[in-house]
Amino acid sequence: MKYRDIDIDEALFTFLDVETTGLSPKKERVCEVAMSGFRNFKRIYSFSSLINPQKKIPQNIIDLNGITNEMVANSPLFPSLIPLILANIENSVLVGHNVNFDIGFLSCEFERAGFKFPDLLSIDTWKMAKKLGKFSSNSLGNIARSLEIPTENWHRAGNDIEMTRKVFEYFIVMLRKDGVNTVKELIKAI
Repeated sequence: MKYRDIDIDEALFTFLDVETTGLSPKKERVCEVAMSGFRNFKRIYSFSSLINPQKKIPQNIIDLNGITNEMVANSPLFPSLIPLILANIENSVLVGHNVNFDIGFLSCEFERAGFKFPDLLSIDTWKMAKKLGKFSSNSLGNIARSLEIPTENWHRAGNDIEMTRKVFEYFIVMLRKDGVNTVKELIKAI
């Protein structure tokens, strides 16, 4: 059975978010990663870690996400987390808000460590919101507020994946009513 043909309720969706030292995956580094796997709206696993980016976090990034250089100084280096990340995302569909940003950073971190990030299906809640919603802005915080989803500590990876999951579930309920039942149909609908 191809993974695309699996029923939405049977698929493992891994919600992911990274916090970084800047915007360029080639020049900047991941300083926090969070992942949470769900099947049929039930949590299967959850993982979150600060990461020592091996470079100074600029003040504008500290102001944005609240992650300081002192907080990451004794945190693990990214390569030590690769086995755990791979074990968690295996056979899953990745979900994130502007998910290509997160995948781009993870891919570069994997490459720096001599690994290749797996080629997995991904779903972007930003694209879902753009196509299926009518929000004044498609930022995660604005969508969450519009849907009355709490936005405390926005821009921390663990909180961002929880908001993303709730936004995703909102759209899944909507799409299921329209007859979208498989991962393949979901990808086609967005």
